[in-house]
Amino acid sequence: MTTKSAAAATRATVYGYPRQGPRRELKKAIEGYWAGRVTADGLRDTAAELRRANRDRLADAGVHEVPTGDFSLYDHVLDTTVMVGAIPPRHRAAVEADALDGYFAMARGTQEVAPLEMTKWFDTNYHYLVPELGPDTVFSANSRKQVAEFEEAVAQGVTARPVLVGPITYLLLAKPAPGVAADFQPLTLLDRLLPVYAEVLADLRAAGAEWVQLDEPALVQDRSFAELNAIARAYRDLGALADRPRLLVASYFDRLGEALPILAKAPIEGLALDFTGAACANLDALAAVGGLPGKRLVAGVVDGRNVWINDLGRSLATLGTLLGLAERVDVAASCSLLHVPLDAGDERDIDPQISRWLAFARQKTEEIVTLARGLGQGTDIIATHLAANRADLAARKASALTHDPAVRARAAAVTDADGRRSLPYAERATTQRAHLGLPLLPTTTIGSFPQTGELRTARADLRAGRIDEAGYEERIESEIRDVISFQEKAGIDVLVHGEAERNDMVQYFAERLTGYVATRHGWVQSYGTRYVRPPILAGDISRPEPMTVRWTSFAQSLSDRPVKGMLTGPVTMLAWSFVRDDQPLGTTARQVALALRDEVDDLEAAGGSVIQVDEPALRETLPLRVADRAEYLAWATESFRLTTSGVHAATQIHTHMCYAEFGDIVQAIDDLDADVISLEAARSHMQVARELAAHGYPREAGPGVYDIHSPRVPSAEEVSALLREGLTAIPAERLWVNPDCGLKTRGWPEVRASLENLVAAAREVRATLPDAAS
Repeated sequence: MTTKSAAAATRATVYGYPRQGPRRELKKAIEGYWAGRVTADGLRDTAAELRRANRDRLADAGVHEVPTGDFSLYDHVLDTTVMVGAIPPRHRAAVEADALDGYFAMARGTQEVAPLEMTKWFDTNYHYLVPELGPDTVFSANSRKQVAEFEEAVAQGVTARPVLVGPITYLLLAKPAPGVAADFQPLTLLDRLLPVYAEVLADLRAAGAEWVQLDEPALVQDRSFAELNAIARAYRDLGALADRPRLLVASYFDRLGEALPILAKAPIEGLALDFTGAACANLDALAAVGGLPGKRLVAGVVDGRNVWINDLGRSLATLGTLLGLAERVDVAASCSLLHVPLDAGDERDIDPQISRWLAFARQKTEEIVTLARGLGQGTDIIATHLAANRADLAARKASALTHDPAVRARAAAVTDADGRRSLPYAERATTQRAHLGLPLLPTTTIGSFPQTGELRTARADLRAGRIDEAGYEERIESEIRDVISFQEKAGIDVLVHGEAERNDMVQYFAERLTGYVATRHGWVQSYGTRYVRPPILAGDISRPEPMTVRWTSFAQSLSDRPVKGMLTGPVTMLAWSFVRDDQPLGTTARQVALALRDEVDDLEAAGGSVIQVDEPALRETLPLRVADRAEYLAWATESFRLTTSGVHAATQIHTHMCYAEFGDIVQAIDDLDADVISLEAARSHMQVARELAAHGYPREAGPGVYDIHSPRVPSAEEVSALLREGLTAIPAERLWVNPDCGLKTRGWPEVRASLENLVAAAREVRATLPDAAS
């Protein structure tokens, strides 16, 4: 039993909540606005209604303090850029002319102006817009959004806590603006930024905010002495402000480490810590610094990034220990619930046994409230919940759905030789060039082509029974014919079938592998209006039958040019799924790799000479702490090689990665032993090509020359300039020409124009090279 004082103090709260609405109403409103079907006021009304509904839902569930400011029309880091006035010079005119259109121009670009660079939010699959800063950056406070959304909550009658990206994390996530020296450190702008935060905090205090949360997830990473000093200075100065709310500094995604004693001593009123997974180490670390006497602790004991039910008994034990380490202990998820779907109760097609093991945002909120009640009022009051939870956890552990002896035996029999190609790259490359006969600077795409309304209608018609399987396949064949025909006419050298049959690059395979569970409404934001439905890895993995051979073989029958077989790699299959939490990730990765190996071998047997195994998530899954990375990279690279090493030397293996910082994993990219790698490079101006060159990367590479996350059509001259920049780092005999990523989300008119310009640029630059092939 807990004390009466604990009961009075314990609150339930969350750091953030899914933004999209039950049926992705926000996505539809924003895309309607871009298309001219929805007015600006209509978009704002939809957003306001979604915020109101979220606050109602949280308050009705028993959450004592709801977040505000976490809602965004595109990205919360971009919102912070607006809040601090760090608008890039090329976007200022658009922002001044129309704040909403200027906001979206920074996110998506226009035909005339490039957008901000986009990359992954720590080790998640959420993408943020990278701030661009330089020595001349002038910050200015603009707290209208933050104050207005707090006042909405007040008017609704709920207790609210504004949430802001903290100043240290904001600067550490930034990069030097175009034209600024690459070694410029945005953190040197801290003294210039803090007064702006002080002004925003004062505005929120004036609006009635008692607490403000400053999110500092960057502090869980390894930080230099200078960075740790900056943390101390920032929170010393903000804490010393006379007119401010109480400050809650939140960290998540890992253990806080060296920053913990700094924040424990800082003149702030509260600290929010993650106590899940590796971040459980925060418990001992907090005890080691003497706890947080006189401060509020918000304990993230419910996993905000995965979908499995919480072990309520274990969490209560953790919370009970924490009671002695702070003045008050509140209960929360480990991070914003932005990273999980909205409501498991909407999933009617999942096996009822598995459904009992799942908790999405709504269920996690209920778990948080239950734990807060148990901590504050004693376990007797939640005895029924605890008993049901124990039964569900035991059922999952014992279920035959989670264990396949044949899969486990095959994985246990893997040897080192299974993960090695028969010949080294230099010998393979000679064989492949003779076999494929490609020109210098060969052109290709990453895999997917636009998913048209007709394709989505065909899938809906098949599900609804309006067409049969034969009718559906006729529509897919027709689309593949069009895609192959366009690529041949455009002059692309290595073709793709366009992936018309695929709903998502992970879900498509998950639906065809045992052990996976697919959702119908489990949407999670990836970036902007791009939402995905991560499948759930519930049991051991195997491949009952070929998954892609039928469509790849059909496409190859339509052309004499090579058509790439397209698969999603094992690391990405894990990273973009909700993974098992009952066994090591490396164990699951090996199972997935063996299932995919069967598919690779079947593609080759069917005549495939080029096979691409995409691993865009290799970098994003990299542990945030350097000490944890070697183990991860060992099993991650092994799983890729295990997938791809069963083919002959003449078969060319490609891989693809996008929108991440690659400099610190170049050795791992090398260790994959892929013959060709394509990477995002258009927004980062060929930075990755220079990183590969600095490493001495010996294989072929295609740094992207067409930014597909923007509706802009790059001119042939623009692509040529990027190609020439790429040639300064990668020799022509090893340089490929391709977009940054797949074309699924783009429209056909812009894709046609962009790829025609890409081919024209490749031909123009190729003609200037010695010994160029025709």
